[in-house]
Amino acid sequence: MPSDDQEFPPELSEGDNFIAGPLPDDESEAEPVDEAAIDARARRELLAVEAELDRRWPETRIEPSLTRITTLTNLLGDPQRAYPVIHVAGTNGKSSTARMIEALLTGLGLRVGRYTSPHLQLVTERISIDGAPIPAETYVNTFADVAPFVSMVDSGSGEDEPKLSKFEVLTAMAFAAFADAPVEVAVLETGLGGRWDATNVADAQISVITPVGFDHTDYLGDDLRSIAGEKAGIIKSGGVAVLAEQQPDAERVLLERTVEVDAMVARAGSEFGVLGRDIAVGGQLLKLQGLGGVYDEIFLPLHGAHQAANAALALAAVEAFFGAGKDRKLVEDVVREAFATVATPGRLEHVKAAPTVLLDAAHNPHGAAALASTVEEEFAFRRLAVVIGIMADKDAEGILTALEPVVSDVVVTSNSSPRAMPVDELAALAVRVFGEERVTVEPRLDAAVENAIALVEQTDDPEEPISGGGVLVTGSVVTAGEARTLFGKEPA
Repeated sequence: MPSDDQEFPPELSEGDNFIAGPLPDDESEAEPVDEAAIDARARRELLAVEAELDRRWPETRIEPSLTRITTLTNLLGDPQRAYPVIHVAGTNGKSSTARMIEALLTGLGLRVGRYTSPHLQLVTERISIDGAPIPAETYVNTFADVAPFVSMVDSGSGEDEPKLSKFEVLTAMAFAAFADAPVEVAVLETGLGGRWDATNVADAQISVITPVGFDHTDYLGDDLRSIAGEKAGIIKSGGVAVLAEQQPDAERVLLERTVEVDAMVARAGSEFGVLGRDIAVGGQLLKLQGLGGVYDEIFLPLHGAHQAANAALALAAVEAFFGAGKDRKLVEDVVREAFATVATPGRLEHVKAAPTVLLDAAHNPHGAAALASTVEEEFAFRRLAVVIGIMADKDAEGILTALEPVVSDVVVTSNSSPRAMPVDELAALAVRVFGEERVTVEPRLDAAVENAIALVEQTDDPEEPISGGGVLVTGSVVTAGEARTLFGKEPA
């Protein structure tokens, strides 16, 4: 797990006592709480829980069944039924859309739980309440609460049957934490697919499908119809399906599912969408068609047409949640205020100036293409170097090909994941796409970033300004997360 510099809140578990003796009448005489000791203890306990979870099946491995997670949630009292759910699936844009939905719901006065994956820096990011990751102590205590029931489910599995996976346990922890809070609505992002995803034991009123593309083809199928069919599994009987614009094959499958389960449907480009988009300082100014009417002058502090589309999708999902429809809008000023607060760490995130350093978690060709389009449209770099580390099971050549038109240099690197593509293998693909003269190899991420900064600052022409250079760190969520840590960013 990547290291981080987060300072956890000094919350004490039951029985802890950092005050010597009874509390004096004059509180100023009490011995100070040793916050450093609390922080160190929280880190140790969090690492111990992660070590325990890492002994389970990894999140990249699934066995198509909801039996284990259903048994576990039943033993826990079905906490996922204690609050309404908005469920988000798709290939790209899930986390950004979930964060936008969370911001809108919070702005409209609800207490919100958000469950997303994977995390960038620290696993506590995955379970968010009130717009912030739960404290490490809460995470550890939640694990302790569910652990006996996890053992019961594991012991009931046959010798040839898999135990609960890491993702299944994490999902149950999120459900339990939300019920304990308690939250008034939960926003759940699928981990992989939809139909057999552990989050799908929740009975969502609103199912949101972001653009469907090719990813995880070894599990989801190697054609769009198959992949869309897996994502469509989150659409529930009598619910509302809110669909991003899709390729025809994917859209057909999604619509067939809505007919099959008698769900209502709202489609981008039909019932809602982006009416106007102007690039602005620090983001973009949007005019959105919602289900209940037009929302104008919406500032979104994120870059890219894909984020504008995500904003329209999130708006429609929240409108559907509140039952908004023709001539029945959400409060427009509240919508404006909520969108203005949206932050999506690791999604074209600006972490340094002079030269500009951007981080993006794009990890498939579709995401890389959206990234390249945004860079070309909204930034005017004199020279742009990409630092790239990709997982071995991803379409690395497709990612590199999508980025090539907007990048002057590529620095091939790796991250700490055991799934990372070997540097030599990635370098060979980069040479094929970029040509040998544009490729540099630096196995360590920190050195790769320094190398890229040096590349964009150098010039052979004394008359050419060195300003205007940019560095883009991308290729995987792990690469972006470890770069965030390098630049001193807190988990969020």
